Amino acid sequence: MGLLSLGTPLPWKEVEKYANHVREHGITQFLHIWNNNKDKKDNVLLWGDEVEYMVVSYDDEKKSAFLSLRQAQILAALEKDEMKQRKIEDDANLALNQRIPTFHPEYGRYMLEATPGYPYTASFDDLLNVEKNMERRREIAIAHLLPNEFPVTLASYPRLGAPGQFTDPYYPATGPASRSFFLPDELINPHVRFPTLTANIRERRGSKVAINVPIFKDKNTPSPFIDPTIPYDRDIFSEDANAKNGAALPDHIYMDSMGFGMGCCCLQITFQATDIDEARQLYDQLAPLSPIFLALTAASPAWRGYLSDQDCRWNVIAGSVDDRTEEERGLKPLEHNRYVIPKSRYDSIDCYISRRPEFRDEYNDIELVKNEEIKTMLTDAGVDEALADHYAHLFIRDPIVVFSELVDQDDANSSDHFENIQSTNWQTMRFKPPPPGSGIGWRVEFRSMEIQITDFENAAFAIFIVLLTRVILSFGLNFYLPISKVDENMKVAHHRDAVLNEKFYFRKDVFAHKRNSPENVTGSETASEDATPDSEDSSSDENSSTRSFSGPAVRPPVEEEYDLMTMDEIINGKKLESPGGEDVGCDDFSFPGLVPLVQSYLDSMSIDVDTRCRLNAYTDLISKRASGELDTAASWIRKFIRGHKDYEFDSVVSSEVNYDLVRTIEKLTKGEEWDGAGASMLGGLSATR
Repeated sequence: MGLLSLGTPLPWKEVEKYANHVREHGITQFLHIWNNNKDKKDNVLLWGDEVEYMVVSYDDEKKSAFLSLRQAQILAALEKDEMKQRKIEDDANLALNQRIPTFHPEYGRYMLEATPGYPYTASFDDLLNVEKNMERRREIAIAHLLPNEFPVTLASYPRLGAPGQFTDPYYPATGPASRSFFLPDELINPHVRFPTLTANIRERRGSKVAINVPIFKDKNTPSPFIDPTIPYDRDIFSEDANAKNGAALPDHIYMDSMGFGMGCCCLQITFQATDIDEARQLYDQLAPLSPIFLALTAASPAWRGYLSDQDCRWNVIAGSVDDRTEEERGLKPLEHNRYVIPKSRYDSIDCYISRRPEFRDEYNDIELVKNEEIKTMLTDAGVDEALADHYAHLFIRDPIVVFSELVDQDDANSSDHFENIQSTNWQTMRFKPPPPGSGIGWRVEFRSMEIQITDFENAAFAIFIVLLTRVILSFGLNFYLPISKVDENMKVAHHRDAVLNEKFYFRKDVFAHKRNSPENVTGSETASEDATPDSEDSSSDENSSTRSFSGPAVRPPVEEEYDLMTMDEIINGKKLESPGGEDVGCDDFSFPGLVPLVQSYLDSMSIDVDTRCRLNAYTDLISKRASGELDTAASWIRKFIRGHKDYEFDSVVSSEVNYDLVRTIEKLTKGEEWDGAGASMLGGLSATR
């Protein structure tokens, strides 16, 4: 959820007048933060997750599952009880890891966001508390819902925007903010920021957003597929002509509103680093992993009542907030705008920001559009060029929502203008400076993952990413790829069953600091040796030190540093072959795999058998998803729909099919049917819990 402020939001034409003001004062605010925090060291590792829910409302007689629009009432009741509980906890001096979780609003009026009451540490006790905390959040939410409501963790709702009723209560799609053919404005969170954001994106762009997802061609799907549910002849708003003028593509599912993207749910992880350099290192090293974990958590195969031929939400959200004009999209010559901008403001990152020795300029291999005036402000104030480029790129964007009461601010003590731009650059990674006047450190946010159906799965992916950060810092790993290859991986991650059928670019030698070592050791040996807590220079898992890079004086061409690998190879390891094609048969040439790297890190830690077994249950899920032994959520949902008795193999997800799907998801959430209806996705894992 982005920055929420109270006040009077300005329409786009007024916002446009203040764009330079917001940018310049935003950078001034950042420079105050930079000067106050750039030299701070020794923050402890803290982290937290964000889980997003869709509240569904059942009508069992009609066999329908709707999206409940009671967010405001639910949140009001949650907040009231949370305040009471916090006072009780304070009076009892309750341990921080036992504090009540916190709930927040999200874009959709049917959505809830929940976070831990306090950040986690890197301790193994805290890691083992994650799933319990997620279960507690859902239990608290359920206690504040009606008997016919339930909070599901679905990445995309299959019938959002489908013909007929899909919200409770029903509203027609005739609202002036989104002007959508399919989604009513009443679906949007009523806080003034959200409808204003929706309207101003549309007005800045000069048309409605246009999202086209390829239809899944089943046995009875018409070809070409021309969607009969699009009201091409509607004439309420000027933008109604967009669809028949080419916005809606044949053989695609057409969507035309911010709600289709921002109404999705995800799993996000934020880390506080020990200092700014470590935060920048984590930003860079996690960025190449973002498409890998997008594919591995794929959970979005159905849109607007149809099965699609892709598995992920990311490009839908990118399209849903794409405020670029035709000039900025390169469709017309620049006349009124300054830049041609290759990507939506919701997309993958465009540059690395660390300049540790393992970085190479060749990794930043795509055009980086920059606001040169902003860059000059930053470099003149002493900000290094890499970070200056990062913010000069983010600040090519206009603010979308400006509140009249907040135009003039105290730049030394406020970050509202900075966050106005920063928080509406929704990228796979986010580099987050400390808020003014707080004790919070430099943070990074890992943003690509799709929400999973059960708390066990969400905990598994959250914990695995946390452990990967410890591995990166403890073993000095190097995951750098050229940004262009990361972008290609993002596109491939969307493909149907990409985990099974596609290959991804990945770095062959991740042990950068060992390249110049006189002896050759395996990845596992390197990991254990470097992380062993009994060695003199080792550090605990709470505050692992980074390792130095000692690569060769002459590095090989960048193209030789990476290869195409299957998901199984990336996650579980790969034995490289000799030029002749046979197995080399030597551990010196094996690619270790992310799960074995995590296991090597755990081997080096003094943890008890029970803790290790519980952590192994989470890594087993990751491993089996990558190998194909267990389905992704997207694959499971697709199989469920296609196997339903009422499905007609025409790509249509009917209300009855959707009802049974959501009811089954509820059972899986409660720990039921893991070895039954959910066996292909969760089979064999119930015994590990």
